Amino acid sequence: MIRILFAALLTLPLQAYETTGLQVEHRSNPVGLDDSEPRFQWQLTGDEPGLSQTAYQILVASSAEILAGGKADLWDNGKVASPFSHVTYAGKVLPSTTGIHWKVRTWNADGEASPWSEDQHFTTALIGSQPSAPWISFKDTTPFHKDRQKLHLPAPRYYRKQLSTDKKVTRAIAYASALGIYELHLNGERVGDAYFAPGWTNYRKRAYYNAYDLTSQFQQGENTLGAIVADGWYAGYVAYGKLVGYGPFKTGRNIYGKTPALMVQLELSYDDGSTETITTDSSWKVATGPEFEADFLMGEGYDARKELGAWSGNGYDDSKWQNAIPAADNGSHKQVFIDRFKKEEQEFGFVEPPVLQAYPAQPVRITEEIPAESVSELKPGTFVFDLGQNIAGLIRLQIKGEAGQKITIRYGEMLHPDGRLMTENLREARSTDIYICKGDSKGESWSPRFTSHGFQFVELSGLKEKPPLTAVTGLVMHSDTPFSSGFECSDPLVTQVYNNAVWTQRGNWIDLPTDCPQRDERMGWTGDAQIYAASAAYHADVAAFFKKWLRELEDAITPEGYYPSYAPYPFGHGGAIHGTAWSDAGIIVPHSLWQATGNTVFFDAHWPAMTRYMEARKKHDPELEGSAFGAPWGDWLNVDDETPHEYIDLCYFAKICQQMAEMAEAGGHGDEAARYRDWLATLRANFRAHHLQEDGSIEPSSQSAYVLALDCNMLTDPAERRATADHLVKLLASKAGPENTGMSTGFLGTKPLLPVLTDTGHHDLALSLMQSRKFPSWGYEVKNGATTIWERWNSYTEEHGFGGADGKMNAAMNSFSHYAFGAVTEWMMSTLVGIAPAEPGYSKILLHPHFPTKSSDDTDQEPISWVKAHHDSPQGRIAVSWKRQDDGSLLYEASVPPNTTAELILPETSPWTSDEPQTKSQEVGPGQHRFIVK
Repeated sequence: MIRILFAALLTLPLQAYETTGLQVEHRSNPVGLDDSEPRFQWQLTGDEPGLSQTAYQILVASSAEILAGGKADLWDNGKVASPFSHVTYAGKVLPSTTGIHWKVRTWNADGEASPWSEDQHFTTALIGSQPSAPWISFKDTTPFHKDRQKLHLPAPRYYRKQLSTDKKVTRAIAYASALGIYELHLNGERVGDAYFAPGWTNYRKRAYYNAYDLTSQFQQGENTLGAIVADGWYAGYVAYGKLVGYGPFKTGRNIYGKTPALMVQLELSYDDGSTETITTDSSWKVATGPEFEADFLMGEGYDARKELGAWSGNGYDDSKWQNAIPAADNGSHKQVFIDRFKKEEQEFGFVEPPVLQAYPAQPVRITEEIPAESVSELKPGTFVFDLGQNIAGLIRLQIKGEAGQKITIRYGEMLHPDGRLMTENLREARSTDIYICKGDSKGESWSPRFTSHGFQFVELSGLKEKPPLTAVTGLVMHSDTPFSSGFECSDPLVTQVYNNAVWTQRGNWIDLPTDCPQRDERMGWTGDAQIYAASAAYHADVAAFFKKWLRELEDAITPEGYYPSYAPYPFGHGGAIHGTAWSDAGIIVPHSLWQATGNTVFFDAHWPAMTRYMEARKKHDPELEGSAFGAPWGDWLNVDDETPHEYIDLCYFAKICQQMAEMAEAGGHGDEAARYRDWLATLRANFRAHHLQEDGSIEPSSQSAYVLALDCNMLTDPAERRATADHLVKLLASKAGPENTGMSTGFLGTKPLLPVLTDTGHHDLALSLMQSRKFPSWGYEVKNGATTIWERWNSYTEEHGFGGADGKMNAAMNSFSHYAFGAVTEWMMSTLVGIAPAEPGYSKILLHPHFPTKSSDDTDQEPISWVKAHHDSPQGRIAVSWKRQDDGSLLYEASVPPNTTAELILPETSPWTSDEPQTKSQEVGPGQHRFIVK
C-alpha cells in the first residue's frame, strides 16, 4: 500500500508574528530616491501556522520624532484590507532633500495586529527636478588622441573646495556626478564605498547623480569637499573599440567626449531654519595626483612618491593647484565618429546630459576579500599568485620596496602549461597596473580605484625577492545586489556548477549585466541578459539593478523601434544594430522580473517602447513566418550544429508574443493582449505548416531547433510534445559517446534544454547531462578546474588546450567568466529543487521537485540522492530539501513563508523505482512541512 505521510514541524517555540523586511523601490534605506511615488514592500515573519495578512497600515513621516510619536505628516493610509505586501506611495507630495521615515504594521487572519515594524528611512533626492550645479573641468590643452596603435591614458584629476559656516548644520546632502567616474571626499576621508560612480549611460541622453548624506561628517566651521575624476567609460577606452577601430580617429576611446567633468551640489540646512546651496564652480582647485594613468580597461598606474597627503582635509596648501574652469570653456571638439554603420561628425567637447537622475540601484562595492592560495616563481623577479577563484575586481598589494622601484601587476584567468598567464583572451585590454614604491621601511599597501579586472592569477614583476602570500589579496567587486539563494546536493560537482554560476554573475554585475569581466568588451549584451535574467533573480535581489539597465536599453532603441544587441550602445557592430533573441531582451527581461518580484513597473514603465518594438517586429515580418531579423547571432557558440536564423526568429517571436499577452493582461491592456495572442496563433500555424513533420520531427533538425520549438510552445498538445521530444532524444544519442555527452546546443538552445527534457518525460536524461563529466558539459569545466562558467564549451579541452582540435580556435574570443551557459541554474532551482513562482512575485508558490526515477546504470554517475536549497522571495524565504532514505522512502521537507500558499506536487509512488510516477497536487500554507513517500 502506498502512503504519503504529512506532519507540520512544530519543534521550536512559536516566534512572535512580526512585520519585517521593509524595502522601498527594492532597496533597504536608500539615500537619494527621486521617485515621486515610490513602492513600499514588506514581509511577515513568525511560526504561526497559516500566517497570512488581511490588512496593513503604513505611516510615513518627515522626521523620526514624528514617526516615533505614532503620527504621520506625509501619509497615514489607515487600516487597509488587503493581502498584498507591496503598495505604491499615495500620500502628500514627497519633499526633496529630506529624510523620510516610515513603518508598517499588518493584521493576520484572526484580526490580530503585529507590532509596528522597526522604523525605516530613506532620503529623497531632487524630486521633479535635477541638480543645477555647473559642470567644471580642468583646462585641457592636449590635442585629440589620434594614434590607434599607441595607448593614451590620462591621469585622473583631483578637485577640492574649502568652505566655512558659522551655523550648526542639521542636514548636509550632496549630489554629485561626473562625465567619467569619480570618488567623493570630505574632510580628508572618502565618502562611501562605491566604485565607478555614477555608472555607464549614454551620456548624450542621460547621466546619473549620486546622493550622499554627509550630516554626520559635516562640522561647524571649516569643511573641505574633494573629488577624484577619471576617464571611465566617458572618455576612456570602451569595449573592443580599439580592436576594431571605432570612435574618433578609430582609437576606441573618447566615445562620448574628450575631457571628463565634475558636478557637485551640496544642500545645507541649518538649525535656524535657513538653507544654503554650494556648487562646483571656478573657485574649486584642481591638480593631478599620484595616479599617472587610469583606464577602466587598460589599468592604473600609481607613483606613491607623489602622494598628496591630506589633500581633501582642511588647511591643505593648494596654492600650486590651478583653478577649475567651466566644462564648456574647453571649447568645441568636433570630430568624425566611425563605427560599423556610420561615419559622421559629432561634438566631443562638453555636452551637458539633458537628463540627470538619481542612481536607482545598489552601487558597485568590494564585497569580499580572497587571500592568495599559492605563489610560484615564473622567472627571476616575476611571481604568479593563485587566488583559487576566478573573480572580477582588484587586488590589494602589500609590499616592501625601494623608492622608485616599479612593480608591474598583470592579470589572467588561466595559465599556460609552463605557468605563464594566459592573456590572449584579453585582446586589447592591457589589464595591467603599475605601482612605483615610495620606499616606506614599514611596507606599502595599495589598491587601484578606477579600473577593474577579471582574474584568478596575478603576476608581479619587478621584485627582488620572493614575496609572501600576503603580498596579494583579491578584492571581489560587483554591484552589491543582496544574495537570495543557496544550493547544495549529493553530487559536489553539481553544487560547484551552481556556485560557478553565482560567481560568474558576481563577476559580470558591474553597474550593468556585462558579458565578461576580463577582455576588451564588458558590454551589456542583450542576448546574454535575457537568457540569464530568471537565473539571476534566483541568485540575488536584482530588481533595482535591472531597473537601471532597462533605462539604458530603452535609451538605445533605434529609430525603427528596435532594441539593440547591447546596452548602452556606444557604437554599432555586427551585421545590424538589432537581432533576433538579442533585441527580444526588451520583452523577456521585464517579464522575468515581473515573475520574480510581482512588480509590474518593469513593464509598465517601458510599455510604449515595448509595444513599439512589437509593431516594428511585425512590420519586418508581416506574414509571421520567421525572418532574418537583424544580426545573425543566432544559437551562438553551438557545437557545429547551426539553426537557421529565420527559424529561431519564428520561435522567439512566438515566445515574446505569449509574454506580451500575459503582461498586457496584467497591465489592463486587454485589446493588446488579444492582438498578441492572434499573432501567436498565426506563428504556431506557420510553424506547423513549414517545419513540423507528420512523425513529430522538425526541419531544420538541429538540437536547438527542437528545444526552441518545445520551449517557445510552438506545440501545445502533450502527445505531440512528447513525440517531438523523442526525436530530440535520438539526436542527443546519435552524437553521444564514451567521451561525449552529445550536446551541441549554443546560447539559445542550452538554457531550455534540460527544462524541455524534464517537461516531456526525460528527466533522467536531463539529470545525466547535468551530472556528466564528459565533453561538452558543465561538469567537464568543473573537472578541469573551472570556478566560473566558461563562454564556450571548448574554451579549454584536455586534448587541445586553448587552441581547439585544429589549433585554430580563436583564443582571443574566449572568456572564462561568461554567464549564459550558467542559466542552467534556473532549472536547478525551479525543477530539480522545485521552487518556482506559481503567480508573479511568489504570492503563490509552485513546489514541484523532480527526482531521479531510474537506477545508476542509466547514467555515468550515481544519481543525486539529496538536495537542499532556498530562495529568498519577496514574501520571505522558501526552503526545500529532499533526500533518499536508507529504507527506500523519500523524505521531503519545505518551509513556506507567511502570506503565501504553495501548490505541492509529489509523486504518489516511490520515485526510486517507478519509471512513470503519478503526481498528486495539494495546497499547503505557511509553515514547516514534512512528507515521507513510501
